[in-house]
Amino acid sequence: MANNLAVLRALDTAHTQLYHFTAIVIAGMGFFTDAYDLFCITAITKLLGRLYYNDGNGAPGKLPPRVNNAITGMALIGTLMGQLVFGYLGDKLGRKRVYGVTLILMATCAICSGLSFGSTAKSVVTTLCFFRFWLGFGIGGDYPLSATIMSEYANKKTRGSFIAAVFAMQGVGSIFAGLVSMTLSRLFMWWYQHDPLDKPPTFIAQPEADFLWRIVLMLGALPALLTFYWRMKMPETGRYTALVEGNAKKAAIDMGQVLDIELEEEQEKVAQFKAANEYKIFSSAFWDKHGLHLIGTMSTWFLLDIAFYSQNLTQKDMFPAMGLIRPAPRMTALEEVFLTSRAMLLVALLGTFPGYWFTVFLIEKLGRFKIQLIGFFMMSVFMFTIAFKYKELKDPNNHEGWLFAILYGMTFFFANFGPNSTTFVLPAELFPTRVRSTCHALSAAAGKAGALVGAFGVQSFTLDQNTTKIRGALFFMAFTNMLGFCCTFLVTETKGLSLEEISGEDDGEDHTEEGNYYK
Repeated sequence: MANNLAVLRALDTAHTQLYHFTAIVIAGMGFFTDAYDLFCITAITKLLGRLYYNDGNGAPGKLPPRVNNAITGMALIGTLMGQLVFGYLGDKLGRKRVYGVTLILMATCAICSGLSFGSTAKSVVTTLCFFRFWLGFGIGGDYPLSATIMSEYANKKTRGSFIAAVFAMQGVGSIFAGLVSMTLSRLFMWWYQHDPLDKPPTFIAQPEADFLWRIVLMLGALPALLTFYWRMKMPETGRYTALVEGNAKKAAIDMGQVLDIELEEEQEKVAQFKAANEYKIFSSAFWDKHGLHLIGTMSTWFLLDIAFYSQNLTQKDMFPAMGLIRPAPRMTALEEVFLTSRAMLLVALLGTFPGYWFTVFLIEKLGRFKIQLIGFFMMSVFMFTIAFKYKELKDPNNHEGWLFAILYGMTFFFANFGPNSTTFVLPAELFPTRVRSTCHALSAAAGKAGALVGAFGVQSFTLDQNTTKIRGALFFMAFTNMLGFCCTFLVTETKGLSLEEISGEDDGEDHTEEGNYYK
């Protein structure tokens, strides 16, 4: 039924055109901002500790664990809630209608995060946490909306690559964040060379450093502001207009303009399809067809993000062990930001960024299922290796910091050439149009619940540089990755099929068979 609609046939068979690449950039800005914020905050928390929590004990100031967890965790809580709210609204009101709101929230709250009010530790941290929550809320809304929009715009031969490319904007955001943090901290070091108090025994960070973290955070608003106009110009997806709203004429006009062709309206066919696919997400019809898939996408994303966000949030604590930065007492506050950003940029360039684009170029050849299995398995292998050999790897007398950096970087590579990309792609393909945004939101929110385990749980084991605790954290992350490997068998391969064939909307049949895993 669905595959007989001209608008869907046109979308599924369309040649790759400029609008596909435009949509990738526009839809990817939320993920650029997400990665930019996540990258920056790991270096900024070090600076905040030295600025606002210097207790005069002869050592550089350091954020208390609860404060550190709150600053990093509030954005994740906001993201989780934003995913659920905007995911539901994307199905209820339409993808386009609420799409611009997420960008406005991101831009406004990125600016306000840098303007966190007051001069005391309590006032600055409180307002920073408040605005980071709402920044996360906007970022969270972008997850289901961008994934769903890209999946519904793309043709079936390159759909996986296009959705993965939207998510790969996280890699671009990480690199830009590193460059911005490095450049600004270096300029501040040049402008304010004399820093007589930021050394033993006082370690009082120069007041000018307070401007650095604020500027870095506020610059995160630029990408959202630059793409707002183009996001508002995007039409509603043809699938939502036709299959949910039942408006064949509008779907034909909108997609005809996008594809630069003339399409039939087919109002009668659209009405028949809409009537045959009215079931809701909590109906028995949905759970009979898609229950296992939803459990699979939620569980794999939850388990992945425990390890993935723990890696990202705690890497600043691992860098001294790798020999990439000096111990804190041997650096000024600005030097610590510069060296931490430089080390993180190195990991992003050599591990994180290539992994995303390996997925983009290989996902339609290997398939989602295989890439996810390979990624989970290899992440476990590298994390187990680091955990077993951690004492030897961190020993400066062994001169094996380069090996530590390679092993650690490979965990990032296989996260992104693996489940960090595929857990984003699969929920955008497996579920019916009527509930696609909501199902993606539930899956992504499960992932952010895992990220909170990393932010409030795993991260606390690495803050004091205790070798036994760090090894325990690494073993735990390796174990969660193996669980993710096992839960991957709850999802199915979607390569080469139309969205309606995958979801069973096409004449009520589900075309994703067991044998399709290895197709």
